[in-house]
Amino acid sequence: MEATAAALAYLSAGIGAGLTIIGAALGIGRLAAAGLEGTARQPSATGDIRTTMIIAAALIEGVALFALVICILLAVK
Repeated sequence: MEATAAALAYLSAGIGAGLTIIGAALGIGRLAAAGLEGTARQPSATGDIRTTMIIAAALIEGVALFALVICILLAVK
């Protein structure tokens, strides 16, 4: 019984980590696409768009890192 619980914890941590990485990659990809489109439409706003993109990417990465820590805690515990 104990081995089954540990195996399921490892499995759920792996699935959770994979979904986290996929979600972060999709989020940053959409962010970059929107930023490039905005820069193409209005080149004079490049600096503002870049700053906003960097802040949003940092927030996405922060949430992804938090989710990965939770997955590691599930696997270790």
